Amino acid sequence: MDAHQLTENDIIHSLADRPSRPPINPFPAEMLSGPPRPAAVLIPFIRQDDAWHILFIRRTTMKQDPHSGQVAFPGGRCDPEDPTPETAALREAQEEVGLQPADVRILGRLEDFVTITNYQITPIIGRIPWPYPLQKAPEEVSRAFTIPLDWLADSSNRETLTREMPEGFPAQQVIYFKAYDNEILWGASARIMLNLLEALHI
Repeated sequence: MDAHQLTENDIIHSLADRPSRPPINPFPAEMLSGPPRPAAVLIPFIRQDDAWHILFIRRTTMKQDPHSGQVAFPGGRCDPEDPTPETAALREAQEEVGLQPADVRILGRLEDFVTITNYQITPIIGRIPWPYPLQKAPEEVSRAFTIPLDWLADSSNRETLTREMPEGFPAQQVIYFKAYDNEILWGASARIMLNLLEALHI
């Protein structure tokens, strides 16, 4: 399906019809320390210039955060008080960019993805109104920006590169998108984005 022809109902039905799959874990068990910690991210769809865009953030650079400085989706670890991954994703999005949970229309979710930092991420897909008065938490988010869905769906805008792992572990194939607006989407977030494109058949 062409990204321009995609409707909100198409997104909902494509996600609902996607067969249930186990978590994607590209890493050998001995590379990870114990069971993965639950986390959730929100993949926010917006309509801009009569086309779908995805809202991303760039994380603030901090020494103690292994994901700092990276392009990502709003989200983070699940708290014990979060009854569902959707709750966690909405809570984190509110904390990071000021997105009010009531303003998000949940459209579905993807299969979980395990990261090299040993988080098991549940991607939650939602639609938000746009423009929106985002309020970034500077200690967590340095920038919020959008990328057109049709650009993300264009296979010429990405490549798979080999990334060396710690000594004794096999190299991993890592997805990198080309720079868009001086931002580079890669790694776990890029793989989740590819899973979404596959689920939407675009």
